[in-house]
This record gives sequence, structure tokens and C-alpha cells, in this order.
Amino acid sequence: MPKLPHYTPELFKQLRKGYSKQNFTQDLMSGLIVGILALPLAIAFAIASGVGPEKGLYTAIIAGFAISFFGGSRFQIGGPTGAFIVIVYGIVAKYGYDGLATATLMAGVMLVIFGVAKLGGVIKFIPFPVTVGFTAGIAIIIALGQVPNFLGLQFGAGVSEPADAVGKIALYAKSLTTVNLFSVLIGAIALAICIVWPKITTKIPGSLIAIIVATLVVKILGWDEAHGVMTIGSKNSIPTGFPVPHLPNISLDMMRQVFQPALTIAILGAIESLLSAVVADGMTGTRHRSNTELVGQGIANVLSPIFGGIPATGAIARTATNIKNGAVSPISGLVHAVILLLIMLIFGKYAEMIPMAALAAVLFQVAFNMCGYKNFIKLVKGAPKSDVTVLLVTFVLTVVMDLTIAIEVGVLLAAILFIRRMSDVAEVECVTQQLQETDEELADPNNIASRQVPQGVAVFEIMGSLFFGAVEKFKTALDMTSSHPKILILRMRQVPSIDAAGIQMIEGLLAKCRTQGTQLLLSGVHSQPIVALSKSGLLKDIGEQNVLANIDAALNRAREILGLPIVAAAPTTPSVDWERNVQQPWVPENANAKVAEETTEVIAETISETQAMDIPKILEKKDTFHSMMNKIFPWMKK
Repeated sequence: MPKLPHYTPELFKQLRKGYSKQNFTQDLMSGLIVGILALPLAIAFAIASGVGPEKGLYTAIIAGFAISFFGGSRFQIGGPTGAFIVIVYGIVAKYGYDGLATATLMAGVMLVIFGVAKLGGVIKFIPFPVTVGFTAGIAIIIALGQVPNFLGLQFGAGVSEPADAVGKIALYAKSLTTVNLFSVLIGAIALAICIVWPKITTKIPGSLIAIIVATLVVKILGWDEAHGVMTIGSKNSIPTGFPVPHLPNISLDMMRQVFQPALTIAILGAIESLLSAVVADGMTGTRHRSNTELVGQGIANVLSPIFGGIPATGAIARTATNIKNGAVSPISGLVHAVILLLIMLIFGKYAEMIPMAALAAVLFQVAFNMCGYKNFIKLVKGAPKSDVTVLLVTFVLTVVMDLTIAIEVGVLLAAILFIRRMSDVAEVECVTQQLQETDEELADPNNIASRQVPQGVAVFEIMGSLFFGAVEKFKTALDMTSSHPKILILRMRQVPSIDAAGIQMIEGLLAKCRTQGTQLLLSGVHSQPIVALSKSGLLKDIGEQNVLANIDAALNRAREILGLPIVAAAPTTPSVDWERNVQQPWVPENANAKVAEETTEVIAETISETQAMDIPKILEKKDTFHSMMNKIFPWMKK
């Protein structure tokens, strides 16, 4: 195996630490229980996704093994999950299994790229209302799709079940006359066992007991033949052999068609797997490695369709069961996959006796557990209106339209509303026109009210990030001033960041000032804006001597331009971080922008963009820069 130090699977890390016979015994028992639990779920998820039950088993075996072998979590159990049912069903209905296999392969490659590019942390930026919305929507679709199996509905010859929720409801309503009461009774028994059994014991999963009891009742009483209770064997067959690996039929045209669904599978798989890993960390006090986990998930999804499987990700319920039963390493996940393989090869034919109504009951419980109704209600009642809007839009689009559209629209809407919120809190005002300051302002050692502002000098203060969402607001406020001062000071002590639109705004302001014969000064510029202004060339246009650390230095620079005497200011609290390293920041020659470029933050950014061979040249530029580099990177002294 090639050495990838940053992506070493957790399995190898645990084996290097030492692995005892007792550890193996614990993993063996846990893997046995989880493997038995995974059997009915793998079959149920596959059938609900519109594919044969064997594909669910292949996925649980191959992908489950790969996720434990290559992943970055000690306890993660992978396989088919309820979260994929909606997207998989839609792909199969539109493109067939070849389309699904292509999308799964593409999603696997995307996940590997996510991990190698270290995007594990970025996935966590998916807005919480979007996650809650589409998860609740998926739960509704799962439950809705199991209604015909639970009620034993029969559709007319040649009638296929639609993929959308509205079409499903309409078809079910027309078919209510075909309800099979024996099927309903079996489903009710299975559902009751699923609900009550955990109160008796959690050692053996209730879904397994429900499946066994329902199957025995149907076979002993002969309800499958006498009363038409549908079983897995009525529509599908479970093979007793293992598939030969082969590449699915992949074409460039198919890849183009399924690109968006593949991206949805990748994003959804990343979210679910990392969420499951976080839950495992909370239960055990361990820490997973998100980028390694994404690489493992990607490899699993590349292998799954090669063996006839479907998309896979980390399964929260199975992972939690794995932990509760004493697992200590990823070997429990490997055992779980081997147990599933043995069950399929030895007892596969018996699985065909499982009633569809019992599987529907198991999926009803899965849907209820994953719907997150408490979070949904909490957000609706207490979240800001913008978040509630995102939540409801994502939820409705998932149910009515499509999961891919729901995630895309939800993330885009959340981003737009966030930008709007950020622009709403951004402000700009002419502080020289507001010298009747409040007590709160007077308590600020850097307030303008305690300074002598020379005649002909106007001071504007910007509060908030200077980005594209707030630029128009700043422009409007700056244009409202009717006078043409000789000096315009733009205070930026409360501007932590700036983007291209903000730079363009300052460029426009500089051009306007030059047209009007006004000198532009910038005051209290933070490190990130300094770097952005320098890279754009605007810092040079404004003039290094006109970009100053604080208001005192800016006012003294204004007096210098106007030919007025310099006022010696008392030491003040630094308004930007880089002033703390300067003994007298209020003196103009100690307070210009060049000093900011010698701070830790800017040095780090400079180094990250510089080739190693160029570092010695940088170090020769200035002694202070050299000494500071030695403090940050001691190894460079050598």
C-alpha cells in the first residue's frame, strides 16, 4: 500500500498502537451483532430505492468493508442508508441501474477528491436549516414510499409507481380498494415489536426480532399463499453466490446526465458519514479524521457499483450499536461485513420469505428516527425568519420536487440570506458630524470626540466587512456628503475583511477624491485588508504614507498635508492587532501599512504563497522581519 502519511487509515493506526486477543473478542461480538442488524436494513433500503435486495447486501458487504478498512473513524459502520433512498430511486427511475452505477462511481471519485483536497471541514459549512429540512423531507418520502407495502396495495397491470410524492399519493388513493387486511396486521405486529422491543433489551435489535416473528407468522399460517401477503420472494430473488466484479456500462453522455445527481450523492454521503463520525466521537471521547474518512467513503463508493452495489455512507444507528456492544477498532466493521457475506451465502434463500409489510414497518421506524422532528419544531418556533424560510423551502422541495434541487436551492438561499444579514449590520457614518457622543462612545479611548479634528477634514467610519453585499450601502452613505473636504479619512478599525467589490469601491472613492481635489487617508486598517490592498496595487495608488494604523496618526498626517503643527497624542489602546508590536503607533512613521505586513498573520500568508527557495531572499529584506520570522519558525535559524 503506498504511503500517504496524511491519509493513513484508522485501522492501521490502531494496529500500530497494539491489538490484543481481548480487543479482537470485543470486536468480534460487536461485529456479529451489527452484521445481524444490518441484514434487514440493507434489504429494506435496497427495495425502497427501486433495486433488488441483493444490491443492498452487496453494498453492505463491499462498501461496509471498505469504509472500515480505509476510513478515518474507529467505529464507523458503513452501508446503504435511508438518506440515499430518495435520490437513488429517482436515478433508477430515470436512467436505470447503469445510470445509478455511473453516478455512484462519480460520487466516489468526488469524495476522494474532497478528502485529498482537505475539504472535510468545508462540508460542515452546509447550513443547519438545510440539513434539517432535507433530512425531514427524506423521512417523509421514505415513509410515504412504504405505504403500499404496509397496506398490501395492488396496482393495475402496467402501472408503475411514480417517483414524486404528489403522484404517489394520487396512485395510493385510487388503489385503496385493494388494501390487504392480513398485510396490515403483519405490518402492525412488526411495527409494535420495533417500538416495544428496545424497552425490553437493546442487545438484540428490535427490527431483527420483528422480521423473524412476522416471517414465522406468515409461513406457519400460510398467509402468503392463502391471503396474498407479499414477501421479498414474490418480486425478487436473493442469490446465494457472490457477484463477479465488473465495470458498469459507462459513457460520456451518461456521465454528463448524472453529474448533478452524482454531486448530490457525494455531498449527502459526506454529510452523513461525518455526522455519524461526530456522533461516534461524542459517545466515545475519540476524534475522527474527516479528510481520511472522506477518502475511505470515496473508495467504498467506487468499489460498490463494480460489485453491483448502490451508494453507501456512514450509518448512525449501526455505528451507535457498534459502540454500545463494545467495539474497540475498525475490525468490528470488517467483521460485520464478513458476517453479512456468510448470512447471504448460507441463508440467502430464507430471506426471500420476509414479508414486505414487515420491511415497511422497519422503514417506518427508520423514517421516524431520522426525521428530526424536535429540531424541526425548535427551528420553526425560535429561529430567525430567514432560517425558517430556508428550512421550509428545502423541506417542501425535497418532498414535492427533488432532493438535488432542494439542496442546491437551500444552500443558495441560505447564502443569499446570510449575505443580506451581513450587509444589514454593516454601517458607514460621518463621525465628524456626530460629535455629541454617547457615554458608550466616550468610554472608547479611540473615539473621535476626544480629538481635535482640523478644519477641512471629514472622518467617515465603516463598521462591518467591506464585501460585495454591503458595498452599495457604503457607496450611498459616502455619496450623501454634500461638502468636498480637503482631507477625507476613512476609518476601517471595524472592517475585519474586504473583497474585490470592496477594493473596487475604494478605488472609485479614490478617483472621486482626486477629481474633487480631496486627499484620501485610510485609518486603522486590519491585516487582511492590508494584504488585499497591497496585492491589488491600490495601496501603492493611495500611498503608503496615507494608510495609517489609527486615528491619531491619520489626523497628524492630515495636519501635515494642511501645513498645521503636529499634535503629540497620548498612548492609546491599539485599534488593530498589528499596532501591539509598535512602541509608538501614533507617530506617523511608525504607523504606516508596511508595519502591518510584518505581523504574524501577514507573514504566514506570505510564506504560504512563497516557494521554499525564495524564503532566504525574503529574510534578507529587513532585520525586524528576519527576527520575527525566527520567533515564528525557529527551525529557520538553521
